[in-house]
Amino acid sequence: MNLAPPAGLAAAPTLPAPLTQPSIATVPALAPPPAASAPAQAVLSLTARYGKDLPVITSGLVWRVFSDRPDETGTFKLIREERGATPNIVLPPGSYVVHVTLGLVSAVRAVTLKSETDREAFLLPAGGLRIEGRVGASRIPPNQISFAIYKGSQFDAGERASLVPNVAAGDVALLPEGTYYIISNYGDANSVVRSDIRLQAGKLTDVVITHRAAVITLKLVSDRGGEALANTAWSVITPGGDVIKESIAAFTRVVLSEGEYRAIAKNEGKVYERSFNVVNGVDGEVEVVAR
Repeated sequence: MNLAPPAGLAAAPTLPAPLTQPSIATVPALAPPPAASAPAQAVLSLTARYGKDLPVITSGLVWRVFSDRPDETGTFKLIREERGATPNIVLPPGSYVVHVTLGLVSAVRAVTLKSETDREAFLLPAGGLRIEGRVGASRIPPNQISFAIYKGSQFDAGERASLVPNVAAGDVALLPEGTYYIISNYGDANSVVRSDIRLQAGKLTDVVITHRAAVITLKLVSDRGGEALANTAWSVITPGGDVIKESIAAFTRVVLSEGEYRAIAKNEGKVYERSFNVVNGVDGEVEVVAR
């Protein structure tokens, strides 16, 4: 059999070329944007001691870091404040002023920080002072006695303002090492004691101030053992005529140093008086009879 196509028929069509995957252009991966570089930081490591060869101070410190240049108002800007014993403060590199206090003792220093740790050690030669008052062996209640602290000795010439005007009994005052004197007032009359003391850095000094005095209650009565008469004006004077205490009350309570006194009572235009003695540590009552 003749398998050839009949004459006149078109040739068989040509098959298309095999299909292939379209070529995909390779896009280079985008590089991530460069990370913003963190600003350099420095660490200011702070410590304080009572002295060169004395212990590290572990409490009571107040640290303040200021700008080293004043602003337009002339004020040095406070940048950081810390109350730890050994703070590590992170700051940008630059120049600063560091101020530290412990009670009434302080120190200041200019520092320049670079991008590393700067260790700064301060010396604060502070000592602690704790005071109480007694009459004999009896402790004076804290609300009846007060203490004022002055720099130097009581025998130094010249007038000085008190360094600490009012220290409560039992409280600890932190002061620079050195010599001080204490004025102690028991009551509000004439029981006053002055004492010189010496403070050492790193030590707590306990001071006991002894007063020779007593608490005296004055009453104006119609008869001995009677009720106090109201609206009585009182004056307590020394034998030399110095006025120690004045008040207006039915009865008055006064702390007096041991010694001799006169009590003068004025009531309804009349004046009454009585002499009396004060014995150290012997509290008592003095009656003035209105007759």
